[in-house]
Amino acid sequence: MASIKINGMRCAHCSEAVTKALEGIAGISNVKVDLARGVATYVESHPVPQSSIREAISRIGFEVAD
Repeated sequence: MASIKINGMRCAHCSEAVTKALEGIAGISNVKVDLARGVATYVESHPVPQSSIREAISRIGFEVAD
């Protein structure tokens, strides 16, 4: 399982938006979002470029933490 820290998530709607954005990327599945920690975990069926993940998160108004 891979994980990514995301800034700005505050509610269930945020969690749903992040889940949909990540699951919309080919090769990503089983997304789980932990609002308290600000982390999304997911399974990659093949390597997914971090730039694709950052772009998907940015498009919905959040920021990937470094």
